[in-house]
Amino acid sequence: MEAGHEMLRSSAAAEGGRQAARAVEAEYRSLQWGRAARRKPLNADIRFRRVLRAVCPLGVPECGAACAGWNLEPVLRLWPADVRGGGYGLGRGAVREGAARRGGGEGVVAAVGGVLYAHSLSGVAGVRHRLEDHLRGSAALARRFGEVFGAGELVEYLALVHDVGKGSCAWQDGLRAVEARGGGGRVGVPHKHAGTVLAERYTPLACAAVVFGHHGGLPDLERLRDEVYKGSPGGAEAARVQEAIRAVERIVPEIHRPSRIAPPGWLLGLPKREQRLGLDLLVRMLFSCVVDADYLDTSAHFGGAAVRVGEPVDMAALVERYEARRKRYLARREPSPVDALRQSVYERACAAAAGEPGVYVLQVPTGGAKTMAAGGFALRHAAQHGKRRVVLAVPFISITEQNAAVYRDLLDPEDTDGGPAVVLEHHSAVDLDVEGTALDELAEEQREALRQRARTAKLAAENWDAPFVVTTTVRLFESLFSHRPSQMRRLHNLAGSVIVLDEVQALPDRLLAPILSGLRGLVDHFGVTVLLVSATQPSFWELSAWKGLERKAIIDDPAALFASLRRVEYAWRTGQDVTLESIAREAAAHPQVLTVVGTTRDAARFHRHLEAAFAGGAVLHLSTRMTGAHRREVIARIRELLGRGEPVQVVSTSLIEAGVDVDFPRVYRAWAPPESLQQAAGRCNRDGRLPSGTVIVFDPADGGRPRSAEYRAAVQAGEQFFGPQPLAAPDDLNALHAYYQRRYAYQQGGDPASGLGAQIQKLRSSLDFPRVDREFQMIEDQHSVPVVVIRNERDREQIEEAVAQLTDPFRPCGPEVLRSLQQHTASLPKREADAALRCGLAVPVTGDLLLWHGAYHERRGLDPDEPEDLDAYGVVGPSSRTVAGVPR
Repeated sequence: MEAGHEMLRSSAAAEGGRQAARAVEAEYRSLQWGRAARRKPLNADIRFRRVLRAVCPLGVPECGAACAGWNLEPVLRLWPADVRGGGYGLGRGAVREGAARRGGGEGVVAAVGGVLYAHSLSGVAGVRHRLEDHLRGSAALARRFGEVFGAGELVEYLALVHDVGKGSCAWQDGLRAVEARGGGGRVGVPHKHAGTVLAERYTPLACAAVVFGHHGGLPDLERLRDEVYKGSPGGAEAARVQEAIRAVERIVPEIHRPSRIAPPGWLLGLPKREQRLGLDLLVRMLFSCVVDADYLDTSAHFGGAAVRVGEPVDMAALVERYEARRKRYLARREPSPVDALRQSVYERACAAAAGEPGVYVLQVPTGGAKTMAAGGFALRHAAQHGKRRVVLAVPFISITEQNAAVYRDLLDPEDTDGGPAVVLEHHSAVDLDVEGTALDELAEEQREALRQRARTAKLAAENWDAPFVVTTTVRLFESLFSHRPSQMRRLHNLAGSVIVLDEVQALPDRLLAPILSGLRGLVDHFGVTVLLVSATQPSFWELSAWKGLERKAIIDDPAALFASLRRVEYAWRTGQDVTLESIAREAAAHPQVLTVVGTTRDAARFHRHLEAAFAGGAVLHLSTRMTGAHRREVIARIRELLGRGEPVQVVSTSLIEAGVDVDFPRVYRAWAPPESLQQAAGRCNRDGRLPSGTVIVFDPADGGRPRSAEYRAAVQAGEQFFGPQPLAAPDDLNALHAYYQRRYAYQQGGDPASGLGAQIQKLRSSLDFPRVDREFQMIEDQHSVPVVVIRNERDREQIEEAVAQLTDPFRPCGPEVLRSLQQHTASLPKREADAALRCGLAVPVTGDLLLWHGAYHERRGLDPDEPEDLDAYGVVGPSSRTVAGVPR
């Protein structure tokens, strides 16, 4: 015993720690006195804190002085058994548990006996996150996720080893240094190679990308091979990798396996030419499982709570609730001449839900109650076939907001029901995997602040763990083809689901090859059923990606249904004398008119023309430059005015064309592809109360159009089939079919194997995940940037608190924070957002999210033509204000 005491004292002294040696000696004498008096020292583990201060983070002799501490393992072995653990609970387990309960001493990261930490002190629970707990906790979650598609064992192992690299001395020291600086920063020591090497040893090479990319994103195959080499014997990271593996295998021995893990059998059964695309989709799903498991386990640690994972929902019970509330909703609604046809559509959709999983088509004219019918099909199909959730994706945020409101009324618990919410609305455009928009426009202080926030802000990403998710097609498909963690964490929750693609005609042509291929892969291998909903169903089955795929039509004879529901007549205005102002004057001659234009700038200008020309009632504006709450208020007012028969003029961008339930007697639509013309017509005489409504298609000489090549190709093809006599009306189904064929042919250049995103398919086959992400942009040039606006003083406190949480690296938050900002978020073109950052009209929050400091027009929102005065805007406050921790 004295020998052990002397060893300890001389070791400490040799390191120059005479004061520490005296403290340890005093502690030893105290413990010895307690044993001699046959009394158990009170709070012995707490009194042993000074000993713990001198412990190597790994508790292994070979670390030596590299960890700036002393190894006490030989000393503990020399102490009597009852002191080590038998009598006083001071052995490895007790010391480790005591350290975990109190979080150790000042700047202490590790405890005796090989205890390693994955994350720093939780500000809520006051403990650190033990590495073995994090690895096993993440592995258990990942297995649960992966078992849905038959890859439980494989993804469990990938999660088990994803943070093995944190077992190195350097990483543990780095964590201690971060805590000494107050926490919240990056450790700055690479930790991905150890787990990557293990994953390559026991799983297919491509699966090792899951481990290497769990923070920064999936790498391409060439880089992955390079990184595996770095961690292998002779490589630059080999020493650190072996050190970490040796340390972690002591506490998590199952990181070593008796044999390799094979991929799911369906992958090996695919034809050779399809295996690489199948592997691409499998790796994406595995990556999603590991990232979500990692985020959930980490968030639970920092939040001081149990891991939150949605429990299985009783879909049959949701069907019953949906039916009962639908009947109640219809009973309150004023009867319409088209109600019988809508009921027929609903019944046919419900009957089709009993069919086998696959790809279904619901082609119904606008105003045919597609929203109700799609929900009825999806819920019944999920109940019939054991699907876990319904994911409804729509092209416009306005539809997301409206559909989510409808489905919440039909599905969410009422006060008498109790229970958690059923419907999750997710349309936040915030990209948490980028450091911010136009970082080169920011000062270094601002850039560093954003980097500090990035680590914890990613925990706020949605994972779609809800029974009924309403999102946008942008969020859906950029999640599928991204390579970045926070976007992909939700992907695995598509497995075993029903995906409803509403207004499917809005999918971009230039990405159809990967989109259709990805959907087919989900249907064939991940237990997904897809429902395509549209009045203008594109000819997808004539494209190579869906050749041979069964098309399950819910409406057998759509032409007859279209004839029965035709409620409008078309007129056309063309020529150089047609301008935005001339159409505004014409529209102002009628009491209730909706005008739809091609761009947000045209919407703002047309609104000004209307205000000058129409003095007899309300003049309202809708575009994505308005916040979500503002848009909802305007739509509610439109319905109120129409319901009372009062005069109202509305100008909107295309966001009103799909899913927004309004009914005007007269609609003007700026020239656009025929599917957009028909969607606009769906807002005219929607309920069939007039003999016929009037839709005027106009081509303004001073109007703008989207600049993309695919939009130009669609307009060019449409002009050949639709227009004044003898051309067809936009609701002619035969002309529409021929139009889609011509449109796709233009973009393929006569080669069925090219165009429509064929180059992305080649990148997928080569497992080049970063380039697929760069090429797959649902919104071209990433031109849209989300901007949070404090529009009303009553919202200020809630918005500023949410922004404070997102910008504080010491306060990790869940997805509910970003969710709370959705209604306060508008969109700006990227070039305008960059200019706003330069001149101080906006400040970065996290990712690409901005907080607006400029003027917000009470009717037009972020008006592109409104002059901006830095000294006069009154939304946030004086120019000296500091917001989100970043000085303006």
